[in-house]
Amino acid sequence: MAQIRKFKVQPRDAAAGVEPARTPSIALPDPFTLHNGGTLRGARIAYESWGQLNSARSNALLLFTGLSPSAHAASNEYDPSPGWWQKMIGPALAIDTTRYFVVCVNSLGSCFGSTGPASIDPHTGQRYRLNFPEIAVEDIARGGYETLRALGIEQAAVVAGASLGGMVVTAFAALFPQGARRLISISGSAAASPYAIALRSVQREAVLHDPDWQGGNYLPEQPPRNGMRLARKLGTITYRSAAEWRQRFGRQPIAANALRASPFAPRFAVEGYLEAQAEKFVRVFDPNCYLYLSRAMDCFNLADHGGSFAAALAGSGAERVLVVGVESDALFPIHEQAAIAEAFEQSGVRTRFVRMPSLEGHDAFLVDFPRFDTEIRAFLAD
Repeated sequence: MAQIRKFKVQPRDAAAGVEPARTPSIALPDPFTLHNGGTLRGARIAYESWGQLNSARSNALLLFTGLSPSAHAASNEYDPSPGWWQKMIGPALAIDTTRYFVVCVNSLGSCFGSTGPASIDPHTGQRYRLNFPEIAVEDIARGGYETLRALGIEQAAVVAGASLGGMVVTAFAALFPQGARRLISISGSAAASPYAIALRSVQREAVLHDPDWQGGNYLPEQPPRNGMRLARKLGTITYRSAAEWRQRFGRQPIAANALRASPFAPRFAVEGYLEAQAEKFVRVFDPNCYLYLSRAMDCFNLADHGGSFAAALAGSGAERVLVVGVESDALFPIHEQAAIAEAFEQSGVRTRFVRMPSLEGHDAFLVDFPRFDTEIRAFLAD
């Protein structure tokens, strides 16, 4: 069994001086060979957990995250602060921790405890930076799989994920036959669309063209803030729907903004919201990690594992699958989730496809809890 230990991760808001939380990690097989041919030595995956593993080790629910969250999906002994899926994970909630042993992993390549470009390269004693090998969605899936194996779990009861995590679920199904009895893919894609690739390309360009990026060799205290701010603002716009922006902000002005520093300073409430989201992101996320994970999303194509989506999933061994798409999602449009559901059905898996009529766009799974609670609760209870 792989070594498990606790270690300190970076504060979620270093600028505010938040005390680092303690969270477990597991050691990946050493060396760890990546999907595109690179290798890592001494690599680790950070995770957090809730509930208890039963004696048969048959009640594990593995949860993959989107691009930017940490493994802190809900409050626990390692960190009592609310997590990004706080209203979904816990006793009597949709993901019931009196029934499931929930394990959420921080993606390989991220910056919240798992090995990534911001980690120390054991060969040099310095940060990997751009010496980090190329990361693929398949590597993130294997990181979750190896975490379960290190915990003595041979098969998950459920593997779930949203956004990037929804993509990882499909990769997991293709790579690890009989790896899970049930699968939940939310707002994911079996292959990035040209639209999503174009958006992420512009986001990366904003970072790469920031003078402070320094070819990836920026100082931790002087990251490419402006590039990251612009990238996050553009991403935030695509995470919600135009209808929600209109309903939520309209043309409401920024309060007390009479004394503007320039004629082009923010005037509208929506501009202020984007600025707040950008500043929050810059404080906690490493730019090189962002670039690597963004590119991994672009390059994923489930059909690489068999010639078609259905062929890739033919050996998954899953008993049942839930695929959820959001009708107002512009970034991962609902026809992409429909394609995932159709592929599972063609591979002979009993599949439920839900067209969620939520207004909140791609980020609906982080906001529209009542609708997601209903669907996930029903799927897991049946």
